[in-house]
Amino acid sequence: MFKLIVIGTSFGGLDALQVLLKGLPKSFPVPVAIVLHRHKASSDRLIPLLQDYSNLILKETQDKEDIVPGYVYLAPASYHLLVEGGNTVPYPYFALSTDAPITYAQPSIDVLFETAADVYAQKVIGVLLTGANHDGKQGLARIKARGGKTVVEDPSTASCPTMPKAAIAAGIVDKILPLIDIANFLVKICQCPSGGCRGTQKL
Repeated sequence: MFKLIVIGTSFGGLDALQVLLKGLPKSFPVPVAIVLHRHKASSDRLIPLLQDYSNLILKETQDKEDIVPGYVYLAPASYHLLVEGGNTVPYPYFALSTDAPITYAQPSIDVLFETAADVYAQKVIGVLLTGANHDGKQGLARIKARGGKTVVEDPSTASCPTMPKAAIAAGIVDKILPLIDIANFLVKICQCPSGGCRGTQKL
């Protein structure tokens, strides 16, 4: 069973996220973490705007926050979002970092994707949407190498195809889908076995 979905996007990402989040039902069993390249001044407006399109609860991630189903966690502006955990802690959790920008970005998609892959391995899904640079390509490669699932938006539906094209050219993509189809694909591959798995347990 998948334990976490990580999503990265840049230019055109707000519109893309509205489409994707709208397609995830309230019963969706896997937590979602998002890095959207954005300015710090957008913080007050972004969560309410996206919440209007989401059946899940959106929140800006806090340092050392537990990872819980039913939530969509958004990386704060000017902070890298990481997944930490492993053998030394009982459950993985989110952490924030003020390290220097990576690929000119803070938050960095690569940082979220790479740390999620290191903690969750084959139980993580990486989704790369529209964007104007190559941030996310290395992180998606790490997810692929650890056995996770990699998905990119079809460049033909992206507001800016540079980001998905870079991942496709690197040969690290399992699935290329039009934006409108990504949520449905995630719902299908994250369906719980009989009995369901919706709840508030830490993952």
